[in-house]
Amino acid sequence: MGVEGGMKCVKYLLFIFNFIFWICGLALVVLGIVVQVSLHNTYKINDPSASGAPIILIGVGLVIFFISFFGCCGAFKENYCMVTTFAVLLSLIIIIEIAAAIVGYVFRNKLSTIVQDSVTDMMNNYNKSKSEFKEAVDKLQQSMKCCGANSSADWKGIIPDGKSVPDSCCVNVTKGCGTGAMYDSAKVFQEGCTAAVEAALKTNILWVIVAAIVIAVLQLLGIVFACILMKGIRSGYEVM
Repeated sequence: MGVEGGMKCVKYLLFIFNFIFWICGLALVVLGIVVQVSLHNTYKINDPSASGAPIILIGVGLVIFFISFFGCCGAFKENYCMVTTFAVLLSLIIIIEIAAAIVGYVFRNKLSTIVQDSVTDMMNNYNKSKSEFKEAVDKLQQSMKCCGANSSADWKGIIPDGKSVPDSCCVNVTKGCGTGAMYDSAKVFQEGCTAAVEAALKTNILWVIVAAIVIAVLQLLGIVFACILMKGIRSGYEVM
């Protein structure tokens, strides 16, 4: 005997919510991958602590992706065991997400130091390492409209003549535009890349927090609907 009346409505609501969970899980996986790739490929941040939050995002996203299976099947088939499993696992996910939020908060406090060290390391390897560092620095300075770690003067000692910067520091990039132009604000960006990268990462972290809050609210509603449906299914069994 299936659930009737209001319980049938709850059943379909839970099914819809689980479809949303499935999409959210997929979105978290994609978001985690994008953040991880940005940290390591775009910003060349290799500090292990920086990977904590994106890895947790990917893990939670995969778990949500598969947990939604229990919710969808349990709601559709009105299976008490599957709905209960869904509610328990979703509760555990919320606990993990709280842990991820704590990791994100700790990472936020270390962000400036990690970015500073990473940008400085990229600059130190600009002339003496693989071309990927040179390309990464040039791309970073052009896209962020910045120069050096803290200012254009950071290139002193890295560029041989002590008064030139890479052409990627120029407001209008042309071949040789950075030669002798270290302190020329009309030609070269004076702001360092540390502040620019930190601001960009903080903006991304803010969007992650907003997404996490929205998903957490949906998850709490999912648990409530699951508990209501569990009660309705059990009542049906008792009637039978």
